[in-house]
Amino acid sequence: MTKFSILLLAACAFAQKQPITLETLSTAGHGGGRGGAGMAGPPTWMPDGKSFIFRQGSSLTLYDPATKTSKLLIDTTPIDAAVLAIPPEEGPIDWTNRRARGGGLQLSADGKSILYTAGGDLFLIHTDTAKWEQLTKTPVAELDAKLSPDARLVAFRRGWDLYSVDVASAKETRLTRDGTDTLRNGIPDWVYPEELSLGTGFWWSPDSKSLCYLQFDSSREPVFPHADMLGTRAFAEPERYPQAGENNPDVRLGVIAATGGPTKWLEVGDTRNAYLIARAGWMPDARGVYILRLNRVQNKLEMLSIDAESGQAITVFQESDPYWINLEGDIQFLKDGKRFLWTSQRDGGFRHIFLYSNDGKTVKQLTKGNWEVTAINAVNEAEAGGRLYYISSEPTPTERHLYTVKLDGSGLRQLTAAGSTHAVSMSPTGAFYLDTYSNLTTPARTTLHSGEGQELGVYREADRTQADQYDIRPTEILSFKGTGGNQFYARLIKPAGFVPGRKYPVIVAVYGGPGVGSPVRNAWSGINMDQVYAHKGYVVWQCENRGIMGRGHNFETAIYHKLGVTELADQVAGVQYLISLGFADPARIGITGASYGGFMTINAMLNAPSVFHAGVAGAPVTSWINYDTIYTERYMGLPKDNPDGYKDTALTSKAANLKGKLLIFHNFEDDNVLFQNTLQMTNALQLAGKLFEFMLYPQKTHGVTGAASRQLQQMTLDFFDRALK
Repeated sequence: MTKFSILLLAACAFAQKQPITLETLSTAGHGGGRGGAGMAGPPTWMPDGKSFIFRQGSSLTLYDPATKTSKLLIDTTPIDAAVLAIPPEEGPIDWTNRRARGGGLQLSADGKSILYTAGGDLFLIHTDTAKWEQLTKTPVAELDAKLSPDARLVAFRRGWDLYSVDVASAKETRLTRDGTDTLRNGIPDWVYPEELSLGTGFWWSPDSKSLCYLQFDSSREPVFPHADMLGTRAFAEPERYPQAGENNPDVRLGVIAATGGPTKWLEVGDTRNAYLIARAGWMPDARGVYILRLNRVQNKLEMLSIDAESGQAITVFQESDPYWINLEGDIQFLKDGKRFLWTSQRDGGFRHIFLYSNDGKTVKQLTKGNWEVTAINAVNEAEAGGRLYYISSEPTPTERHLYTVKLDGSGLRQLTAAGSTHAVSMSPTGAFYLDTYSNLTTPARTTLHSGEGQELGVYREADRTQADQYDIRPTEILSFKGTGGNQFYARLIKPAGFVPGRKYPVIVAVYGGPGVGSPVRNAWSGINMDQVYAHKGYVVWQCENRGIMGRGHNFETAIYHKLGVTELADQVAGVQYLISLGFADPARIGITGASYGGFMTINAMLNAPSVFHAGVAGAPVTSWINYDTIYTERYMGLPKDNPDGYKDTALTSKAANLKGKLLIFHNFEDDNVLFQNTLQMTNALQLAGKLFEFMLYPQKTHGVTGAASRQLQQMTLDFFDRALK
């Protein structure tokens, strides 16, 4: 062999990309390369829209888009060192929902002050001098702190009560005094943040004189008897958790002066049985508050404006739907104080933007078509007639793009380039925006743009480390016609070393539940478990089913009152389409998912046993009577009104149908999908004489995390190797 040949072989070996294994997930990270190298932390835009702050390590840095330069605003090391440490918690866990707001950065309206939370204490940073003051220094956490509009006061939550502190004097005032673990002032119970995305429970009035707040009384909610069994002696950790048909919390809406005094309670209706208070806040004139109120089964919505003095309420608008209403976002008042923006699916079942007068007497639809608006990014009211910026799926459901339209509905224009999925952070005035975009073959890259869409420069270059180092198997997006002629999108990863004509085992990834968008997106995914499967010789497949969000309300409502039936029919159609391509072995089809995906996995194994031969189900709902009120009743109705639907979709009664190999795993103290579901399922399988595998984790959360997640990955991979090879 010549010296040249040896050098050539060495070069080829060096250039060869590494296979992706479970070890790769630990060393290279999940999905790395998405964010790219360079500046860290999400941007917090200044109110004037001319610059933004980002955090990198202990530094808060100010970035100027016009000059594309940054400067250090402050090093937070001495601030963080001033925190009074909070003693470790002992005894039962507090089951506060993970979506409840805790803290973060907040800028004053003039941009001269930053409210900063560290270790549970509150600080005020002056942006012009970089000086700071400590507002609280206590051994308990001050949470969900909010600057008043005039930046003279800070309101916050400590325990179950509300407080305010004067910025100039540091004088603290306790606003409420009756808070307990079942009477929560300014913070929702567990179910409201989880299912209505209500992460806070108090709001400043525009004139900085008052707060309105929600009080949640969960004392009549049923208790689920969690228990910690890791110590020498087990102890109870009860969670207030209303299951379908049971009592919701009693919710009251109150107004209180920011300097203290009695609460004035406003009438909002029977929230235990009849209504849900989904949103609240102040009207621009500071004389009244508004609420968005849903009926219990969530097919009627109304916005009420309530006078804070008299308590008199007027209806601003109402919506109704034969099935259910998807609540997204909140009322967004314009600076003129006379109008607000609202997104709704009231027109043809697709979410669009509507411009209302504050009294609801005039309304104009600003967007229209068979596509969804997913976010409102900014409003430029300084421009003549006003201009709105929003994200939508107009070109294709598999991508997201930034659009702009005037407030009279004219001048619609797409600002982002086709062929990628875009996530945009825009200044509040619409002057500049950061566009983070990627596609199936290209990691995320962030560019800086003017409000007109002109690219001004690269803010964060794509990190191609993983793409260059590892053999990331290509993801393809396919579409096919399924049940009823519906078009479905799917993503496909063929195994490493794929040979046409050979039959391969399949792993179907599934979630499938409502309230979540399509799993098929033209976006970079990097290194993940799907890549491990592909390198172990599996075809990886994931397809849409009716019920998911983003494809229009008609696409969703096929699941109404019968969760799991239509979704499974569509997943079976997807597998049949995959088999028709010629390389999937119909005798070796596996399926895996967690949460709703866990429900779908067991659903598939029991109700389509001839199609699915192995399944790994994580934290599965196995009977919808076991799941929480707000989510379940939205789709299934009340148990008393739909008894057959609840009975027919329960999986425990189908245990005898199991033919394939099944592995179930669950956290014992799962606060979301209660372990009760898995215990009932395993009991039913045992009584039916069915063999299955099971793994229990002691974590107090819905997902398996940390070192246990690595054990779970290995167990899952080994299971599929045994069952499908």
